[in-house]
Formats: sequence, C-alpha cells, structure tokens
Amino acid sequence: MIRFALSKGRLAAESAELLARCGVDTSVLQEDTRKLVLESADKKFGFFLVKPSDVPTYVEAGVADLGIVGKDTLLEEDKDLYEMLDLKLGECRLCLAGYPSRRDTLTNPHLRVATKYERTARRVFLERGEDIEIIPLHGSIELAPVTGLADVIFDVVQTGSTLKANGLVVLEEVFTGITARLVVNKVSLKTKSGEILPLIQRLKEVLA
Repeated sequence: MIRFALSKGRLAAESAELLARCGVDTSVLQEDTRKLVLESADKKFGFFLVKPSDVPTYVEAGVADLGIVGKDTLLEEDKDLYEMLDLKLGECRLCLAGYPSRRDTLTNPHLRVATKYERTARRVFLERGEDIEIIPLHGSIELAPVTGLADVIFDVVQTGSTLKANGLVVLEEVFTGITARLVVNKVSLKTKSGEILPLIQRLKEVLA
C-alpha cells in the first residue's frame, strides 16, 4: 500500500482530484466523514489527513510514503525528504506586508515581524545580516500591524484581499511561486519504487 499524507481542507480536495486523474481511487476522500485515516476501496492507497505543517513530519518519518504540501511549509519545516514535483496548486507568495505609508519600516534596525513562519523569517533576515524581533502568531496575522503588536507581517498572500481590507499592502515579495509540492520519503522511494515512480510519471503527464 502507498500511503499519502494530505493537508486537511481545500488542498486535500484539489489533491484528490489530481490523483484521481492519475488513476488513484480517491473516492473515499469525497465521503462525509471525520475519519483521519482512510483507505481506497482497492486497498492500494492509504490517506492521512493532517495539519499542513505536519505533512513533512509524517513523510520524513516514513509513516507516509508521499505527501502533498505547500512550498511555504517545506521551507519552514526543512525536513529530510525528496521534493519531487511542483503540482501547480494553490499558487501564492510569501511576503512582507504592512502599512503603505511605512515602507521605510523595513530598514528599521529593531524591526518587529509577526509570522507563523518563524524559522523562514529568521533565516531570511539573517542572510541579510539583519537582527529582528519575531512575534509568533498562528491566526489573524494581519491584526498585528493594525494593533501595533508588530511593524510588519511575514505571511502567504494569494489575492491580497485580506491585506486590503485591513489597510495593508505588500511591501516586499520574498518568495514567489509558492505552490503545492509532491514530496516522498527517501526510503520509500527505494523500497516502493515500482509503485511510486510510475505514479510520479503519471502525475507529470497529467500536469503537462
């Protein structure tokens, strides 16, 4: 059995549709259930529905052979696995955002950055030789500059509508082309190559 770790929510639905086009029986993912561990009717595939940030952990540990997760999460988690394909799903950007009237904020030597991407933000500013204060947040990131908790935020931006609604703008695009990626456990790629490699080839053909 080939086991997938999938991000719960919209990405799981989009992943299921893509895998179905490759001949994977994903009908179980369409069922109205609270189960987090599912199997296809033919018993060839298993699916774990987990938080996006946990997908790389399940794949690295070998509990899942394959995973589908955003590039933003891969940058943040930095796990020991193979990134095989760009699936072109859910494209967005990782940006620094704040008030348009305060673009000079980025040059502040005591910059306060609110983000859930703590490791990535720290790495970005370290490479620039800048020391910043990271303020960890895990929801409503846009609220941080509005309330004065932080100078800027470092977060994913897709349409920018939430930023606009809160009077914020993108000050800098740090990473573009953030999309869902197919990742694989290093051991699984060797021990289950007969099943995994043909699947990857089918995905390439469908994406093409």
